[in-house]
Amino acid sequence: MSANKDGKKWRCQFYYVDWQGVRRKKNKRGFMRKRDALEWEKNFKESMQKYMSVRFDEFARLYLDDMDVRLRVNTVRGKRYLFEKHIIPYFKNMYLCDIKPPDIRGWQNEMLKREYSPTYLKQLNSQLKALFSYAEKYYGLNDNPCRRAGSIGNNKTKELNFWTREEFEVFIKTLSSDEDYADRLIFLLLYWTGMRVGELLALTPNDINTEEGSISITKSYQRIKGQDVTTPPKSKKGVRAVTLPDFLCYAVAEYIIRKGCPDDGRIFGVSRFHIEYSLKRHADMAKLHRIRVHDLRHSHASLLIEMGVTPLLIAERLGHEKIETTLDTYSHLYPGKQRELAQKLNDEYGLAP
Repeated sequence: MSANKDGKKWRCQFYYVDWQGVRRKKNKRGFMRKRDALEWEKNFKESMQKYMSVRFDEFARLYLDDMDVRLRVNTVRGKRYLFEKHIIPYFKNMYLCDIKPPDIRGWQNEMLKREYSPTYLKQLNSQLKALFSYAEKYYGLNDNPCRRAGSIGNNKTKELNFWTREEFEVFIKTLSSDEDYADRLIFLLLYWTGMRVGELLALTPNDINTEEGSISITKSYQRIKGQDVTTPPKSKKGVRAVTLPDFLCYAVAEYIIRKGCPDDGRIFGVSRFHIEYSLKRHADMAKLHRIRVHDLRHSHASLLIEMGVTPLLIAERLGHEKIETTLDTYSHLYPGKQRELAQKLNDEYGLAP
């Protein structure tokens, strides 16, 4: 500690290490007594150890820069969007150490007023909580205010939007011409395999095993800021082999030959936007309710459930990291199967009244 006379009063001068590990100098004047100056210095250093004196927007950008090299490109892109649109504008002028549970609840209430979906609200709250957990774990933040503020939103959607097999058959009949040749195969693959659209767009002929009748899914494709970006699948379980029905295996092989696709080149050189537009256009032609491209994945899961496939096998086929994800997403589609099971047990082992 260092306290010096400053005219008739006292001042303290000392060095400290800030939240980023940078050594800085502090100079505070105007103390009537030396012990007041020393006490202020002691309290300041203790507070620096306990709190993070940094603006929220500065720390948010440090956090996002750190995530850049640890998460998938598309994941970080989505995270940045959520922070820059919904989180940083609200907290940007506040210091991280000053944000308390009431401040978090104030932000939550603001998000609730905007009437976002429960799943979107849950995602936003999880992003904010992750930042404070990061500050707590790596930068010594004393407390995570999100923990005591509670949560908003819900992981589960109210209901899934998908097509039955009959509806899909009506839809696919609208893509029968040579003009729709590629689109037709794209939608057949999405519906009959349940793969994600990024996984489909990353496929090359090398990923197709016609002898075993399967597709090897090892990567995902997206177009980001004018650049083609190929990354690993969403999770470790995303790396998988998906079997194909014979008719679809033959169709893929024929398409590759007809188009002359190079072994290491993308089979489908279209964009997500093209697929989304084509899906909407042909859904309207078929006079069906519109669904998203991702809903074809839900349609496939629904088909498997109707066929009596177990949740474990569905999770493996869809590339879910945990079977809980499958159960949480599709549990409401199972009650009918439970009734069928009860009826089978009753038919086999039930006692006559």
